[in-house]
Amino acid sequence: MVLGGVALAGKAVIDRRTAGIQIEDEAIELRSASGLRNILSKNTNVRVHSYNRMVLLTGEVGNESEKALVERFVKSQDNVKSVVNDLSIGPVSSLTQRAKDSVINGQIRSLLIQAKDVHSSAVYIVVERGIVYLMGRLTEQEAKRVTDLVSTSQVSGLEKVVRVFELLSEEDLRRLSAPAKR
Repeated sequence: MVLGGVALAGKAVIDRRTAGIQIEDEAIELRSASGLRNILSKNTNVRVHSYNRMVLLTGEVGNESEKALVERFVKSQDNVKSVVNDLSIGPVSSLTQRAKDSVINGQIRSLLIQAKDVHSSAVYIVVERGIVYLMGRLTEQEAKRVTDLVSTSQVSGLEKVVRVFELLSEEDLRRLSAPAKR
């Protein structure tokens, strides 16, 4: 319990979301995933990712009505600010594809960590079917740099890059970066 609290505290320091929003994002993901398991057929693979209450839906569903149902359900959850529905209609991705996606995610994370001019902890990476989704709270300049870095990388299996950023002004970033006053 204490170790988990320390890990969360450490994450809060480097994350551009407040600790409360981080917890809310996790709650949105858990509530949505749990509810969707109860209303969707078994031949679906829906993943819910929330960053600063912006929800990204990835995975596969069987038809347009299931895709719309997922979006409506997630939008109805408490504290959801917006939903980006990038669900694919078709068969569930294979374990091989999911393993490839994990490798791509690791390669992109490594690429961002190695780039000394990028705050890699401010970027949340999701990979689904070779599509790299970049989420986070970044300035326009940071978002462009991260997108360019990932788009021009030579990562095998990368199909395309999709930005799901919340753009911050330079002033907003300064306020976020300022030490808390006591």
